[in-house]
Amino acid sequence: MKREIITTSDGSKTIQIVDWNEQYHSKHGAIQEAYHVFIKSGLSLFNNQSVSILEIGFGTGLNALITLIEAERFHLNITYTGIEAYPIAPEELQQLNYISELKAEEFENDFQLMHDAPWEEDIALSDTFILHKKQKDFRELNDDNLFDLVYFDAFGARVQPELWTATIFSIMFNALKKGGVLVTYAAKGSVRRAMQEVGFSVERLPGPPGKREMLRATKPI
Repeated sequence: MKREIITTSDGSKTIQIVDWNEQYHSKHGAIQEAYHVFIKSGLSLFNNQSVSILEIGFGTGLNALITLIEAERFHLNITYTGIEAYPIAPEELQQLNYISELKAEEFENDFQLMHDAPWEEDIALSDTFILHKKQKDFRELNDDNLFDLVYFDAFGARVQPELWTATIFSIMFNALKKGGVLVTYAAKGSVRRAMQEVGFSVERLPGPPGKREMLRATKPI
């Protein structure tokens, strides 16, 4: 499918799947969405502890990058597992402007290493951040009681409804520890009901720019 690099409303770039009219990040602001959904509504719940994160849709690496940047502020030791079946191309990576837009030049080498790092290996990006990438379909996951936080950043239900079902959220539920949290930009009623069906307690939260709401799901203790 045809892919293009586009500039979103906050000046940061993302990848658009032209045939689907779908983007890797919100066209209303890639960086703003990432911070709002995954940092403000997810990572900020944790302080002064070790956190195991699972990202569904590693994609451009933006969510991993901002998590690395913010880890020090929250005094966190992070193990970050990113799942991606179809990695972005090197020429696409070179067109993304996250380092300059975030004014995070000290993380430029880390961001490149995130993409260059081999699959299925632990890579230490710092003393407090371990990255582990898996090149696979996340429907193949069978982890149990392993993660504190899930960044659920799959393509939207409009184009891939099969990724937003109770079957998928059951996999996420099993992968989380008790008390673990899943955050996503999505807010559809069908998505919320699928989460509740498998046992999650679900909250509607204010959404990022361009979206009225988003969802946060918690696995009961």
